[in-house]
Amino acid sequence: MNPFILRKGLSKELDPFPHILEFGARKVQQIRLDSLPVEKSDHFSLYYVWDGRYEWQIDGRDYLLFPTDLALITPGGCFGNSRQILDIGVFSHLSLEIDKLDPFAPWTSLSSAEARAIAKLILYNETPVVSGARPVGQLLQSLADEFREQELGYQTRIRNLIDSLLILISRQLIRQTHSQRDFPRTFMRLEQQLRANLAHQWTVDEMAALVGLGTTTFTEKVKGYTGFPPLAYLINIRISEAIRLLKRTELPLTEIALETGFYSSQHFSTTFRKLTGYTPSQFRKNNTDTL
Repeated sequence: MNPFILRKGLSKELDPFPHILEFGARKVQQIRLDSLPVEKSDHFSLYYVWDGRYEWQIDGRDYLLFPTDLALITPGGCFGNSRQILDIGVFSHLSLEIDKLDPFAPWTSLSSAEARAIAKLILYNETPVVSGARPVGQLLQSLADEFREQELGYQTRIRNLIDSLLILISRQLIRQTHSQRDFPRTFMRLEQQLRANLAHQWTVDEMAALVGLGTTTFTEKVKGYTGFPPLAYLINIRISEAIRLLKRTELPLTEIALETGFYSSQHFSTTFRKLTGYTPSQFRKNNTDTL
């Protein structure tokens, strides 16, 4: 998905669709301060992960999302990142204005009974993350294509695609209640083990052994779920923990570097700046200034 953004009132492409507040895809290449504070939402939004690994907080709970995962934010719900940053990766975002009493009227072609059932399932579901929602990504890509090309009948097609999204999401939610994530759950346990001993110089073989997989299979699964090869995935975890320590402690930079697994303060500083755009000392100073 190529990056783009359409916003109501600013993008003429949305003029025929008053219920669409925002639609786009964002590519994050550097971690920046205060890029995703936890905020209350007044509308219904969905976030689909194309690439990367995202730590998002939804209604006070932390969730870890990988490619093909989908986050659903309902009106009145809170969404953001506990560290107030956007992780590196690519995701799509669709935001819809809905009525509390009749959420999808008047723009949906769903029957009243179908609309009520789907609204109840999506808006009052206790699990805001849908795992392995690849078909949702395909519909979002088709939606982006329709906005870009605007061929004959595109307005009807866009409305139909949004109806299809609602139907598909509701079906995914139903299926998810009958099955649990397999490898991603293992992944979360792996990350907990890595974070517990980041000072260790982990190898790919060691990480694969922790989840009982061969190196090749492990590498393929890591790249498929996170968008990164294992060692780059590990670097992201190290930087994530370093950000936490920089924001919450007064530990010397050298000590943070060693504690998070960097072999020197120079290696730490170079890697940190490459991924965030700041040196560790700049990050700490800017963060202190914003408190």
